[in-house]
Amino acid sequence: MSIFRHLFGGAAATDPHDSTAQANDPSRAGGVMLPASGPAPDTATVRRIVAQLEELAPERARYLAAASYVLARVTNADLAVSPEETAFMERTLVEESGIGEAEAVLVVEAAKQQARLFGSTEDYLVTREFKRISDSDQRLRLLRACFLAAASDGSISSAESATLDQVANELDIDAAGLGALRTEFGDRFSVVQAIRAVRAGDRAGTDPTTG
Repeated sequence: MSIFRHLFGGAAATDPHDSTAQANDPSRAGGVMLPASGPAPDTATVRRIVAQLEELAPERARYLAAASYVLARVTNADLAVSPEETAFMERTLVEESGIGEAEAVLVVEAAKQQARLFGSTEDYLVTREFKRISDSDQRLRLLRACFLAAASDGSISSAESATLDQVANELDIDAAGLGALRTEFGDRFSVVQAIRAVRAGDRAGTDPTTG
């Protein structure tokens, strides 16, 4: 099972009691629940990213574009998307969508560029758009993917931590869901790592065997 499907609930979003009917249901694309009232209007940012996914079904492309942007939003929170964070996004996009590595690079770069250039106006709009085209389980899985992306370089910065809280709020993730993720990734937060480093240094300085 791919990382995106595991984290975002792609294929797992189908009804296990009626898999055949769900597979033939036009309200779903690629195993993703689509809004019953019809497709949500795209933001300009989502349209630009979707352009790199033109071989996919429109609804599936919109879903992945919005998810990719939210990931880029979190990793760009500290204004420095690391190579490890970029590689995480590219790898998971290839595994989920089936597009080639070259196309995945273009999608991720488009998402990163949009986050850098238009983050102040698009962050809320795109995150809320993802909320409109996903169910609660997919939203929680996307938030976990954001934690994984931010932690992929070994540390979740203070800026990334704050953005994760904002994303959780905009996706209507409850306090229990967010709290469980913050506990799971507790040792990856840069503040926690800094405190532990100071304590380790203090212990080393007072240990007579180190002198």
